[in-house]
Amino acid sequence: MVSFRKYWVPAACVLCYLACFGDAIALYLFGREYPGYRHVADTISTLGATKSPVSDQISAWWMIIGSVFVVLALAFNEVYKERGRNVRIAAWLIALYGLGEGWGSGLFKADHVGRALTTSAIVHDILGGIGSLASLVLPLVMLRVFPKKERPGFYVFTVVIFCTGAVVSLLFTSNHFSSSAISSYTGLWQRLTIAVHYVYFMAIAGVVLKELKQEGETP
Repeated sequence: MVSFRKYWVPAACVLCYLACFGDAIALYLFGREYPGYRHVADTISTLGATKSPVSDQISAWWMIIGSVFVVLALAFNEVYKERGRNVRIAAWLIALYGLGEGWGSGLFKADHVGRALTTSAIVHDILGGIGSLASLVLPLVMLRVFPKKERPGFYVFTVVIFCTGAVVSLLFTSNHFSSSAISSYTGLWQRLTIAVHYVYFMAIAGVVLKELKQEGETP
């Protein structure tokens, strides 16, 4: 287990950084290959639909990212498992994000028949919604993993992340219930929502790396 903590846990954290920054670059590049695609208005799921010229590539990319977050969940649990149930819950929430938004979105295309959703698209939305909800709830659990008296800075940061994530997630989901000007920026709200999730995942990776350094287990 020492070798796992010393080598694989740091590797998982580094992969998290690479996946988060890499996704921003990948989405931009994939969007350029889809004529007429608008990052501000169109959802990311549109890039993975069957009619998209980059459908297979981005689906594979999503599954790779999903796998990275699952590994991050395992790494986080390995380092902090002695703290008990809240750590396990937090790890499961991280993994659910990877499985839902990553594997779920990659395996099930967000296709439409006319204006109606296909079965694949419904499953896509459900699994993606579960993953996104897991990431939204994660900060609340982390407040119990790292109480304010132990990590005051991270505690305040976590509260800010939760509030910001809740606002942008609400703006993103509003497109399903409204035809207002807000819904014309669906792609922007979705990207901001993902950005908040990614910032927090990278912060967790940073906390894990710092813990390993304090324990003298970094390679």
